[in-house]
Amino acid sequence: MTLRLRGVELAWREIDGEIVAVDTRTSTYLSTNSSATALWRALSEGTTREALVDELVARFSIERATAEADVGVFLGDLSEQGLLADDEVD
Repeated sequence: MTLRLRGVELAWREIDGEIVAVDTRTSTYLSTNSSATALWRALSEGTTREALVDELVARFSIERATAEADVGVFLGDLSEQGLLADDEVD
C-alpha cells in the first residue's frame, strides 16, 4: 500500500532540516524532528511503511524493531490528525 500526505489544505516547507507545516483545515501548526522530517519527505512523494522503516534504519542506524515502532507511532499520529491521503494505492 502506498502512503502519502494529504494533497490539499496542507502547506509545508523544510527549513533548516525541519518540516514546518500548517493544516489549513484546522489551522494547526506542526513541526518535526530529524527522523520525522525524513519520513515526511518520503510521504510527500508516496511511499510504503516498509520503505519508511528502511529509511530510519539506514539513516539513523537503529534497530529494525525500533524503527517499526517509530514509524507506527508517526503514521498513527498523522492518521489521527487527518494528514494522510484517503486514496492509498495497493
